[in-house]
Amino acid sequence: MIACFGELLIRLSPPDRKMLVQADTLDVSVGGAEANVAAGLASLGHEVRFVGKVSGNPLGDRAVAALRAAGVDTRFLQRSTDRMGLYFLEQGAGARPSSIVYDRTGSGHADGTAGDIDFAGALAGARLLHSGGIIPALGPGGAAIARASHAAAKAHDAPICFDVNYREHLWGSWESDPRAVLTELVGDATILIGGPRDIAMLLERPFFNAQPDERRAAAEAAFAAFPRLQLIASTHRSVSSDHHHLSARVDSRTGASQTEAIRLSAIVDRIGTGDAFAAGVLDQWLAGGDEAAMANSGLALAALKHSLPGDLCLIRREMLEAFRPDGGDVRR
Repeated sequence: MIACFGELLIRLSPPDRKMLVQADTLDVSVGGAEANVAAGLASLGHEVRFVGKVSGNPLGDRAVAALRAAGVDTRFLQRSTDRMGLYFLEQGAGARPSSIVYDRTGSGHADGTAGDIDFAGALAGARLLHSGGIIPALGPGGAAIARASHAAAKAHDAPICFDVNYREHLWGSWESDPRAVLTELVGDATILIGGPRDIAMLLERPFFNAQPDERRAAAEAAFAAFPRLQLIASTHRSVSSDHHHLSARVDSRTGASQTEAIRLSAIVDRIGTGDAFAAGVLDQWLAGGDEAAMANSGLALAALKHSLPGDLCLIRREMLEAFRPDGGDVRR
């Protein structure tokens, strides 16, 4: 069983790639980085448990129902009187990039306390805890809850996968020290989802993202700084017009594997693709796969997620195993 700790969100998006100032209606979907990973792993057939807090109102009901429909165990989601976290997404097109406006002030994890959540029960028997840097970015309460989740994982001898997921706007909304908080949390992790830019921020050293030797240098510096760390997984994306090129890399202490870049076109929705990558990497890590298997699985699941609207990755195992970068013909 894999436990994922995070915050469920409601996403509101203008239809037809409109800007918010043009919108008369908004499409509703459910997301949240760690929930996206949970749904991705559950869709691949893993037993997954989601832990955290969610509003005890119809918006919370909608979010919980989406996770359950994906096959995620929600018994350890604490229903609260706090407001539901929201975010507004403007889908970009052409030269206009996508943009996000957060509305999460006063949500359960921002102002809550660690005692509200049964981490001990949720992590009993867990093979892994997946968490990330968004909850601690919400405020001192979020940072305290994140620390408590890691403490519970360590008490149950469960390895931790931590996705840096640096969100400048969230950290900048309060008197925060993101480097100090994230360095502490990454120090607990066995697996890091993050690239050279994240490592540069944590270690206050310049690293660049393009060349394999530069990416290996960043990984080795992270392994030296964080003794618990055993694996680092990241993607590299280049963008031109409506086409993206995406590659994946996994570094261990003894080796590394980097994929060739694949071309992505006719992109439906980019949001949640990094979380799909994390789920693909973890799928193979749980199966005992090597660096190449993890990198290829992560890249394939991330590529497939670009074809799905909404945050959640609902790709089934047979779809992942049949993945071809060109998509292939109709399957009958």
